[in-house]
Amino acid sequence: MENSWAKIYRTTNIYRAEIIKGMLIEEGIECVQMNKKDSSCAFGEIELYCQSEDVMKAIDLIENIDKKTTE
Repeated sequence: MENSWAKIYRTTNIYRAEIIKGMLIEEGIECVQMNKKDSSCAFGEIELYCQSEDVMKAIDLIENIDKKTTE
């Protein structure tokens, strides 16, 4: 079976991407991070990807984290 990756999150804050990636891994969701920030100008984004079969679960977890941090 071919791996199918889907983008589930993007941010400009590397620490936020690391926290969310760690949370997803703890929940058993395989996750990879792609840093698209330009190192000399500090612009761009960090993107998180997971397997397509885990997209809905990952998005639900991320939304729950976002709710908790904005309350």
